[in-house]
Amino acid sequence: MPDHHPGHFDVVRQGRVLVLTMNDPATRNALSNGMMARGREALEEAAHDDGIGAVVLTGAGGAFSSGGHLTRLYDHAGKSRSENRDSIERFHGWVRIMRECPKPIVAAVEGPAAGAGFSLALACDLIVAAEDARFLTAYVKVGLNADGGASASLARALPLQLCAELMLDGGPVEPARLHALGVVNRLTAPGQALPEALAWAAKLAEGPSAAMGRAKRLMELAYGNFATQLARESDLFVEALHHPEAKEGITAFFEKRAPKFPGR
Repeated sequence: MPDHHPGHFDVVRQGRVLVLTMNDPATRNALSNGMMARGREALEEAAHDDGIGAVVLTGAGGAFSSGGHLTRLYDHAGKSRSENRDSIERFHGWVRIMRECPKPIVAAVEGPAAGAGFSLALACDLIVAAEDARFLTAYVKVGLNADGGASASLARALPLQLCAELMLDGGPVEPARLHALGVVNRLTAPGQALPEALAWAAKLAEGPSAAMGRAKRLMELAYGNFATQLARESDLFVEALHHPEAKEGITAFFEKRAPKFPGR
């Protein structure tokens, strides 16, 4: 769930590849509403631009994205459920555009891809990750549930027990393990994820764009309705945000202590 931090988003064309860079190193590229709006706008334009054949999504400063700001999440718990839902919808609207974009999207992951940042990487069609990247769902650690389609993406990619491990434990997962499981497509040396992703995207961009767009639609249909799962995630995220567990989990995070969840 993104916050209202302004953030910054770089949009650069390299030949037939559109490079989208989340650029807010001070927060390790935490997701913001402004970032979501700019990313959505860029992808909507790319979808209808015959001069763009592929997209690369990455983060600046050695981090992919640390996800949403917990400070804002804590503040959102005091707002109405409809306000919470509107905020989540800004994120989910961008994720839907990613899934519907007919051009292949390659994530280049260095450093953390945490919480909503992990969801964002999973929403891409392909993932290139450095060997020292850090993937973690993290939500359950503060009494929340996934958003951004992570539950759908992981359930599609993994056996139930492995999906459950990521969703219920919330700890970091080594890129090598995700590569062995097929969630990460390619591993690189530290600092080389972006060059590898750019080279792969450039190759894809020279292929038949219409055919790849149809392939993306077919895969979406074969796996069921991603948008329906986003709606379910939104409902449960709002429910979680107003539950005492989330208040304790987020408070404990800021106080740098282990949470004492109700009933424990």
